[in-house]
Amino acid sequence: MSLELKDVTKKYGDKTVVNDISLSLDNGKMLGFLGRNGAGKTTTFRMILGLTPLTEGSVTYNGNKMGESMFNKVGYLPEERGLHPKMKVKDELRYLATLKGMPRIDFDKALDYWLNRFKIMENKDKKIESLSKGNQQKIQLLASLIHRPELLILDEPFSGLDPVNVELLKSAVKDLNKEGTTIIFSSHRMEHVEELCDDVCILKNGNLVLQGDIQAIKDQFDLKKVLIETDKPLESLEDIEGVSQVNRSKREITLTVEDQATAERVYDAVTKSGFVKRFQVLEPSIQDIFIEKVGDIHE
Repeated sequence: MSLELKDVTKKYGDKTVVNDISLSLDNGKMLGFLGRNGAGKTTTFRMILGLTPLTEGSVTYNGNKMGESMFNKVGYLPEERGLHPKMKVKDELRYLATLKGMPRIDFDKALDYWLNRFKIMENKDKKIESLSKGNQQKIQLLASLIHRPELLILDEPFSGLDPVNVELLKSAVKDLNKEGTTIIFSSHRMEHVEELCDDVCILKNGNLVLQGDIQAIKDQFDLKKVLIETDKPLESLEDIEGVSQVNRSKREITLTVEDQATAERVYDAVTKSGFVKRFQVLEPSIQDIFIEKVGDIHE
């Protein structure tokens, strides 16, 4: 059983924001949802959640149409955060958990567990407006997961956090996934998607241009990089057929090559020059694939 989108389309007048998307995600998997700003990611999330009506198509979860009966089983962290600044942390989280039908006794236990885990127990009785931006973001994430949802949708969950807090929140997301929560999240940080997710899909201008298992997608792409560790200048690498880019540092040279055959030509050229410390063909990263399918990451 799974989450399934079939022929999902959203139009506003003559403008198509999401165009005929079909995809499925097995229960317990984690999906990275990628695309530049305006690609249709948030609109798709809102259609999955039933917050935005579909123009065409259907969204089902475990074979049932997504609707009010599913709301208590779903968690959502929107990109635009929305806490009540004058409320205390414990009161805000209790209120939101109550909306999800969470029993008081379960909430009290879960609240202390998560506040301790996120290292913010001292903020339990503080007003949200008095917290740092990072701690407010932790509270917003807690609101989306404290009721242990079956399906969790996270829109840019780590945006603006320092590296220590990113690792803290990533650990929580990983553990929820291990315990069976199905997770979809969007991020401009490709390394997070590569580390956390089983599957990936990429949107471009409302169209789904790539989807599937991350490793299977990497295996299909000819685009590769070659890493050479050497003290030699190897000036002629730029002239090898199939080499599209050469980046040099003090002791390493990284080449972008079209395919395996190009990598072999590079290897032949390098070994003719004598000893090198390292020659490695690297598989393409999600960032490499994203740039090839969509263009530059930056807006």
